[in-house]
Amino acid sequence: MGWVAVSEFERTRRRKGREAALQVLFAADLSGELRSETIEAYYAVVGQEFSLPRQARERSLELITGIARNLKSIDEVIERASRNWKVSRIASVDRNIIRVAVYELLFEPNTPNEVVIDEAIEIAKRFAGESSPAFVNGVLDRISRDVANGKA
Repeated sequence: MGWVAVSEFERTRRRKGREAALQVLFAADLSGELRSETIEAYYAVVGQEFSLPRQARERSLELITGIARNLKSIDEVIERASRNWKVSRIASVDRNIIRVAVYELLFEPNTPNEVVIDEAIEIAKRFAGESSPAFVNGVLDRISRDVANGKA
């Protein structure tokens, strides 16, 4: 797909952007207001609290707005892949880690699926419960295969 290795700076920017997106999505998810008009308010709080570099802030905003615009289709893909789990029953942190990764898998094909999944697992190790990395990996592995086979 024309993927080129990225610098450590770029990897750090992308990871920080994903983590900030997770935090904003988590806050919006808890309040039940993942709408474009509320994103900026959550985003401002996270950005101030965590002193994100400009590039990480830009990346997180790209992810958040993309997920908000495509939330219904992202959640449908997650629900099909997370057998026996409704999206609403998945722990909020896990759900939003998966949403970030699914957005990248579906709408950002220049990032290899393996990289997206590895990043999601690392973020789950940092922010979620003990069993979360395995759960996130299982769901994303199914989705990644569906994307590769044109089924997602």
